[in-house]
Amino acid sequence: MTEPNVSILYVEDEDDIRAVAQIALDGEGFELLPCASGQEALDRASDTAPDVILLDVMMPGMDGPTTLSQLRKIPHLANTPAIFMTAKVQPAEIAQLKSLGALDVIAKPFDPMGLADQLRAILDAA
Repeated sequence: MTEPNVSILYVEDEDDIRAVAQIALDGEGFELLPCASGQEALDRASDTAPDVILLDVMMPGMDGPTTLSQLRKIPHLANTPAIFMTAKVQPAEIAQLKSLGALDVIAKPFDPMGLADQLRAILDAA
């Protein structure tokens, strides 16, 4: 018996990075609901109930922290676990993102071969 897929609302403005993450997680027990912007994530939020929110920090228009704060205003997403992805991984920056309610921060560039295991480890530790 296979485990059900973990659905991830994935917000990343870079097409190439979204594609790599999709390939890395397909067949690994994850189902990505990709969004190219914070606004797209908000637009799709009403008709989706992801298990996890995975979002880039630095995006044009609405950045990751702002996107997360807006998603948190939607009742069925208020307590959905969130994980940020960013190239800014200094301890103070990670602490700041965790203070916004994120479970953890994944460094970019991420290792496509290890992304599924990294996500599982974060979620299992939560």
